[in-house]
Amino acid sequence: MSATATQTRVTVETPERMQELGRRLAALLRPGDLVLLTGELGAGKTTLTRGLGEGLGVRGAVTSPTFVIARVHPTLTGGPALVHVDAYRLGGGLDEMEDLDLDVSLPDSVVVVEWGDGKVEELSDDRLHVVIERAVGADAPADAGWESDAADVRTVTVTGIGARWADAGVAELTAG
Repeated sequence: MSATATQTRVTVETPERMQELGRRLAALLRPGDLVLLTGELGAGKTTLTRGLGEGLGVRGAVTSPTFVIARVHPTLTGGPALVHVDAYRLGGGLDEMEDLDLDVSLPDSVVVVEWGDGKVEELSDDRLHVVIERAVGADAPADAGWESDAADVRTVTVTGIGARWADAGVAELTAG
């Protein structure tokens, strides 16, 4: 694994701003990129991915692939397809992920893996790790999920790991 890492933090107040962050992030992505999303249930991982899909110009509504494990959204603009994976129910590492053929999809697509931390890092030395934090438990507002339009603040930490991300513009995500 490469020791190179680039990191930035973004404060996000609403689901619309999370989607906008996804659109801005999509402008940095290219075929072969692996994006890992980490965060509690309801933190905004799928909302961010929806923005990625909009920014990449892919077909189909981006929704959580929890029950199908993975969804492929083909491009409408000639860019890379979006492969959206939810690894929440997968307990093993890369061995269990092999059935999804992510290694085959990766060179031509942007692969986004929710709950992928500790499961898919071996796919690429260069990857983007996005951690979404929100107040949970006793610190959370009475209704902290965005599904009910509660507008609690998220802190999104974007870390580019590997040489691919050294000068890719990750720091500029804070502007906007």
